[in-house]
Amino acid sequence: MREFFSFPNPVNDKAARVVAGVVLATVVVTLATGFYWLLIPLTYGFWARVLTGPKLSPLGWVAMNVVAPRLGPKKPVPGPPKRFAQGMGAFMSTTALVLAFAVSHTAADVVLALFLPAAGLESIFGYCVGCKAFALLMRAGVIPQEICEECADIGGRLRAAA
Repeated sequence: MREFFSFPNPVNDKAARVVAGVVLATVVVTLATGFYWLLIPLTYGFWARVLTGPKLSPLGWVAMNVVAPRLGPKKPVPGPPKRFAQGMGAFMSTTALVLAFAVSHTAADVVLALFLPAAGLESIFGYCVGCKAFALLMRAGVIPQEICEECADIGGRLRAAA
C-alpha cells in the first residue's frame, strides 16, 4: 500500500512541464468559457498526482509515458518539491471548485488566475513556483532537510550533467 501511495523521485521535468501545460490550458479555457465543470477533472488530477504520482492521474500517466519520451532524454529533478507543487495545485483547485459551485464564480476566477503565472512559468520556462516555495520552507527549517537530501545538495546532479 505504501508503494501505491508514493510519488516518483526523481521526476522527469519534461513530464512535469507537459502536465503544467495542460493545467494552464484547462484554466484558460475555464476562465474564457465559464465551463466550471472543468474544475472537477482538474482537481481530481492534482489530488491523484499528490497521492499516487502518475498512477491514478491519466494526464500524469500520458505525460510520463507517452509525451515526455518523445521530447528527448529524461531531465531528472527531485520529486519532493514537485509533490509539494502538486499539493499547492490540489489546494488551489479544490478552493476554486468549492468557490465556483458554492460561493461565486468571481471568487473562483480570482483563485484560477493564480494558476496562470504558476502553470505558465512551469510549462513554458521550467520555473516551478511550488518548488521555489518548497526550497524557501526548507531554508527556513519548516521542511526538514531529510525530506529532500538531493534538494539540499545538488552536487550529484551537477556532476551527472557534466
